[in-house]
Amino acid sequence: MAVALLLLSVVAATVPMLGFLWLVWWLDRYDREPVGLYLLTFVWGAVGSITVAMLGSCIVELPILILAPGLADTAGAVLVAPLVEEPSKACFLLLLMFSRHFDNMTDGFVYGAAIGLGFGMTENFMYFADVGATGDAVGWVMTVVIRTLYSAVMHATATSIVGASLGWAKFRGPAAIVLFGTAGICIAIAVHAFWNGMLTLDAAANANGALLGINLLIFPFEVGFTALVFQVCLLQESAVIRRELREEAEQGRIPPEHPAIIASWWRRGQSWWVPRGLEHDSYVQTMTTLAMRKEQFRLTGDDFYKDDVAVLREQVDKMWDKARAAA
Repeated sequence: MAVALLLLSVVAATVPMLGFLWLVWWLDRYDREPVGLYLLTFVWGAVGSITVAMLGSCIVELPILILAPGLADTAGAVLVAPLVEEPSKACFLLLLMFSRHFDNMTDGFVYGAAIGLGFGMTENFMYFADVGATGDAVGWVMTVVIRTLYSAVMHATATSIVGASLGWAKFRGPAAIVLFGTAGICIAIAVHAFWNGMLTLDAAANANGALLGINLLIFPFEVGFTALVFQVCLLQESAVIRRELREEAEQGRIPPEHPAIIASWWRRGQSWWVPRGLEHDSYVQTMTTLAMRKEQFRLTGDDFYKDDVAVLREQVDKMWDKARAAA
């Protein structure tokens, strides 16, 4: 039984997280992230961040073990784990901020969720394998359900908050990055600490699962609020596309109805509005990138983004020249 549960632990830890990973990527409707970079972010969560967190936990817990060994388990779950694990996950987001694919709150949210899901996958396997080694099939199933639907999602939720904060601040200067990055990591730590704290207190107070039940009831509202934030990010992205491309329509570069179509996740995926000779996917992607670069230049005044805008406009002009020739 123990061997079978160990093998099942691999499947139970990986398959749901990969499913969540695909879902988050798919929900990024307007400017989906490169698959390679997205998977690399997931791998960091699964390997890099959890390695850093384990080393950091050993260092931080050592004084507690020496000075107050009776409090080590409680402090480790409620204080040490959130304080160490959240920065270990979020540090990779600081590197991603230098990528040209990290454009806004939506991108930060998506990359943060990927890191959290990777971390949750590895941590889940550790827990599943540990319970599976006892041969307790019922306990294993309960652990799989709770950790898959709650604990792993908590990691994705917490890190996505940090990513969204950094995504909003990226083009608004160093002070904004420090301020909103700090706020994001504090919120992530609080979410993590509350989840772990309720579980720990339930056991410490012999609450017979009452606090666990409250935790399970409250957490979906936290996830729902985070999902609402994601929708706001998408709406903001749509507004940027509509606003920045309106100028292109006024200049005669594109038809006047195209900004609204490209800003609509439903209509942009259809092909009826694209004239013959204009490659649909390439046109939509180029126009979306143009809108993002225009906003980034407006926020920063950086010539790097100004040059990008000029190059993208030239690409659009060539697309339309080709389409007119085909017509």
